[in-house]
Amino acid sequence: MATRRTTTKPPAPAPAPVEPAPCQPCGGTGNVAITVRVGRKRRSVGQQDGLCLNCLGEGTDPGLDA
Repeated sequence: MATRRTTTKPPAPAPAPVEPAPCQPCGGTGNVAITVRVGRKRRSVGQQDGLCLNCLGEGTDPGLDA
């Protein structure tokens, strides 16, 4: 009687973890610069940090596939 050959498949490689893309408006920081205006003519006097409304301060691109 012939001997049986058993072959095993090599395990499938694990998929590499995908890094989330940084948010475009804030560049991944979660903060955006907001111009401060004062006076009757609304002249610009400077900037202050504000929360990015695209990613809500998370810094990663909010995918719409969810």
